Amino acid sequence: MTHGTPRPSGRPGRDRLARLVPAPPGAARADPAAAPRAAVVGGGIAGLTAATALAERGVRVTLYEREEVLGGRLAGWRTRLADGSTVTMSRGFHAFFRQYYNLRALLRRTDPALTRLTGLPDYPLRHAGGGRDSFRHVPRTPPLSAVGFAALSRSFRVRDLARMDARAALPLLDVRVPGVYDRLDRTSAHDFLEAIRFPAAARHLAFEVFSRSFFADPRLLSAAEMALMFHIYFLGSSEGLLFDVPDEPFPQALWEPLAGHLTRLGVDLRTSAPVETVTARPGGGFTVAGGGSEEGCDAVVLALDPGGLRALAARSASLGDERWRGQVTRLRCAPPFLVSRLWLDRPVRPDRPGFLGTSGYGPLDNVSVLNRWEGEAARWAARTGGSVLELHAYALPCDTDRQVRQKELLAQLHRIYPETQAARTVDARHEWRADCPLFPVGGYGDRPTVHTPTPGLVVAGDGVRTGLPVALMERAATSGFLAANALLGGWGLRGHPLWTVPVRGRTAALRWAARTAYGR
Repeated sequence: MTHGTPRPSGRPGRDRLARLVPAPPGAARADPAAAPRAAVVGGGIAGLTAATALAERGVRVTLYEREEVLGGRLAGWRTRLADGSTVTMSRGFHAFFRQYYNLRALLRRTDPALTRLTGLPDYPLRHAGGGRDSFRHVPRTPPLSAVGFAALSRSFRVRDLARMDARAALPLLDVRVPGVYDRLDRTSAHDFLEAIRFPAAARHLAFEVFSRSFFADPRLLSAAEMALMFHIYFLGSSEGLLFDVPDEPFPQALWEPLAGHLTRLGVDLRTSAPVETVTARPGGGFTVAGGGSEEGCDAVVLALDPGGLRALAARSASLGDERWRGQVTRLRCAPPFLVSRLWLDRPVRPDRPGFLGTSGYGPLDNVSVLNRWEGEAARWAARTGGSVLELHAYALPCDTDRQVRQKELLAQLHRIYPETQAARTVDARHEWRADCPLFPVGGYGDRPTVHTPTPGLVVAGDGVRTGLPVALMERAATSGFLAANALLGGWGLRGHPLWTVPVRGRTAALRWAARTAYGR
């Protein structure tokens, strides 16, 4: 893959070293009389991105989504509370980092200035032992960001840092894809931190907060994936460590405007439309079957979560070859996670942050005060005098008792914000899910790529190998653009440019140190 070179203007953010992946050349739009047809299976970020990229080049697109709403793991749906209020429930808080260039490019289709995103001033981390860390004053530009992060944190002590094995930590200084996987994929994130003797008190702050954002225990997560996250946020990008959040629930802020854009482009959006099988026709093209009907198309984008992709591939025997089908069969999901949203009859203290990471509070990983930044929650709180809180717990045991865990989260909330003990819960919603991809030790080479052995069939999603330094929501959006570009190139149509954080260590001195240590 050609990674491109920096250019002086038209950058997606403040980082002068952000890398452009140029748009593959071709015609601006398909001839309407002979425009190809494409089916996109899955209406999450990856599927919506692929549908947008294809339709903007004149491809006739049908998007199939099994749920009633678009958005995938960022979907939202209406629910009625015990007080009669109608509100939007979702699977919970997501951080839109400013390094997410391609996701933000998708959102700019309907919000050019990204006015529907609002920045949080900080996301402090609170430790059960009494410590507290903050990202607010950490410098943006590497390597000052990592140095400042350590200097400002109470979790880092000089004597602990002196014990670290600097040589073993050198892979973090020059993260490249796929080289980082060649070097670290067979090591767990936990074992890597043990090997470099990273201070135990600082692990949650500097690393585990990222591994758990993959909904995985550090003992199960590939160290390469953790190192990539360190590169994206600490040493690879100067966009900083703070992030934005939508100022309204996901449907209103993101997906309803994008659905309108797709409809104007002629996309046939079908919700509550699960696809049962996809059949590759001997003469080329595909038949997509679902809901008692069958339709033909020239190409298919499979933009599904791991379980959905496994199930559809198992029902669609003509897709791929033995190796590809084996890869799909072996895809694994991360352990379950819990999102508890509480509507309380009184406010929390005014100094409580919109988002708080936690360490040492049992299963609780973070607390959000939604009415600090989400319009719908703020209006409910203003009308009732209450507050809307959200509690997250990641990487829970598969046999966990749901009722027990929900009560544990509430008890930990009372420890952290004691004023909530006297609050009455007007209503609550609990979301239990286990459909996020797991990036296990040694699993990188077995993950599917965008391309498949079947001509005209491509795959997109946050579990797909892209060959670029992206992760989480940004990997989903990037893979959607890459999947569309692969199809557009086959039809002689122009693709879409992409941007990423730098594709190697940011500074020559750090790259030299890593190269010297490993004889490269």
